[in-house]
Amino acid sequence: MSRIAQLRRRHGIDRVIAHLQQCLRAGQPLPDLEALAAIAHQSPYHFHRLYRALTGETPGRTVARLRLLQALHLLAQADSRVTEVALSVGFESPQALARACRQALDATPTALREDAALRAVWQQRLSVPAGDAADDSVPLQVRVTTLEPFDVVALRTRGAFDDLDQAFGQVFAWAAGQGLAEHLQQLVGIALNDHRDVAPRDCAFDCAMGFGHALPTLPAPLRLLTLGGGEHAVLRHVGSYAGLEAATDALVRQWLPDSGRTLRDAPLYYHYLDDPEETPEAILRADICVPLQ
Repeated sequence: MSRIAQLRRRHGIDRVIAHLQQCLRAGQPLPDLEALAAIAHQSPYHFHRLYRALTGETPGRTVARLRLLQALHLLAQADSRVTEVALSVGFESPQALARACRQALDATPTALREDAALRAVWQQRLSVPAGDAADDSVPLQVRVTTLEPFDVVALRTRGAFDDLDQAFGQVFAWAAGQGLAEHLQQLVGIALNDHRDVAPRDCAFDCAMGFGHALPTLPAPLRLLTLGGGEHAVLRHVGSYAGLEAATDALVRQWLPDSGRTLRDAPLYYHYLDDPEETPEAILRADICVPLQ
C-alpha cells in the first residue's frame, strides 16, 4: 500500500469513497460535504482541502469517476443495455453517459461493452484516485509558530484568480484615501474555494490588508477580519502565487499526517511577502499559514 493510500485510510477518506460507491450502487442520494466530513470524522471547515490533498480530486470528481466505474461494471454483463446502465448509475439519459465516456474514456458505451480488454484498462485506471501519482519526494520546510492575532480590512471578490490584483487595488485605494497606505503591514489572501476546481465566475477570495493602525468605520463591502492567534504551521512558498494551492496540498499530505497535529476550525491564509508588480514571478514569496489545534 502506498503512503498516500495509507494516509487516506488513516484520515477516513477511504470511508468516504466507500460510502459514495455504496450510494451509487444503491441509487441513493449523495451526501453533502458536511455529511461526508462527518463520515471521515474530519472538520467540515477543512474537509474539502484534506480530501483533495489526499486524493488529487474533489468529491465531485470522485463521484464522476465512480459513476463511470460502476457503468463499466454493468456494461460487462451479458444482457446489459446502455439506456438501463446510464439511468442506474445516475445519468439523466444514455446520451449523457455517452458524452461522459467520450470525454473521460475516449470511447462510446457500446464500444466499451463490446471490448473487454478496453473495458479492463479503464476499470483499472478508474479504480484509484488521481492522488496516488503525487510526487512527495521533495521535503517540506514547515515551522510551527505562535502568531499574534491581527486585524485586516477585507474585500470579498469573485472572478478569475489572475484578476485578484484589482480587488487588492480597491482596498489600497480606500486606505490611501484614509491616510493609511503608509501604514500597510500585511497583504493577505484567504481562498474560500479552490480556483483549480471551479469556474472563474465561482472563484471566491478575500483580499485583505493589515495596517497595524486604528481603523475608521468600514464602508460596505469592506469588512474587518481578525486572523492569526494561536499556533500555525507555516510553509514558505517561492514562485508563482498560482501555485499556492498545490503547495498547501503538499503541506496537508506530507507534513500534517506525521506531525501529530490537527487542523483548527479557523481560516488558513496566505501572507504575501512581495509585490508581483515589482518582483519576478519565479522569486515571489508567500507564507502559507495553517491554524493548528
